[in-house]
Amino acid sequence: TRPPTYDPEPVALPAADPDALADLVSDTLLDGAQYGTCTLRAASMRGDSARYRGEPRRDAMLTARFGSGEHALVLVAMATGARAAPQAHRAAAEACRWIAGAVGRSHERLAEDVRAGRKGALKPGLHRLTDRSLGMLRASAAERELDPELYTASLRCLLLSADPDCRNRVFFGAGDGGLFRLRRGEWQDIEPSPPTAESETEAAPGAPFGALPAASPEGDRLTLDLGLPAPPSPFAPAPAPEAQPAFRFRASVARPGDVLLMCTGGLAEPLRGEPALGAFLARRWSRAAAPGLAAFLADTQTRVKGYADDRTAAAVWEA
Repeated sequence: TRPPTYDPEPVALPAADPDALADLVSDTLLDGAQYGTCTLRAASMRGDSARYRGEPRRDAMLTARFGSGEHALVLVAMATGARAAPQAHRAAAEACRWIAGAVGRSHERLAEDVRAGRKGALKPGLHRLTDRSLGMLRASAAERELDPELYTASLRCLLLSADPDCRNRVFFGAGDGGLFRLRRGEWQDIEPSPPTAESETEAAPGAPFGALPAASPEGDRLTLDLGLPAPPSPFAPAPAPEAQPAFRFRASVARPGDVLLMCTGGLAEPLRGEPALGAFLARRWSRAAAPGLAAFLADTQTRVKGYADDRTAAAVWEA
């Protein structure tokens, strides 16, 4: 009902260190691709607050293709550094690079598992890769003599197969954000919840913005069973002194006309808190063709008063 507090365009550039110019982060990052039956659009931008204050974008995003032909595997990784941490943008960028390197080194097996829909093999493997990547952040914090509680990041990833006959979509990560599906003009919040007593109960499938079943008919948990000798606990998968954020995993089969949206908290929070934004994006994205890069950027940066954080989003349109 009222305009946002800040100006709609960037105001101040972040301060630059002449000896660390490789750490500079652009205000906006935009990418896209088309493989098989899906069209990918991805964008990351500074929030209104960071643009006004001249702070670097705390969100990082990385898109990569590993392999070639129908056996290729497409990865979209996004991360958000800790709020008010001076090295937040570096931590987010490192998290994306670590997970991309880990996925790339295992891309042949991962691509095969995604195409075959082997959730039982994907979940423990991706959990280990996520834990190792976040563990590398802790090691990097120790090398830099930084507080590991501040030099950290939430991490969210999406795996897509380039096989035109494969509609399996795999999400995994740790930390806050959102995973949504637009189906027949209605948004569904399909973000996997951390394992709790409440989440073990089965919910009605397909309920808009509701919980999904805790297990598939085959017994696969939507959260992760580590498959290790030690008792499985996503909060302490390794003997590290710091508690880990809960691992999140979801594998689903897309339907023609679906739009799958993975985003950081900067977009997930207004989507959940401001119905008008969800309705606007549903109208824009329910068209037969995916938007172009510029149109997708304009849509994702639609401003809502009271929400001024960085926004990073990756959306997949199913032909």
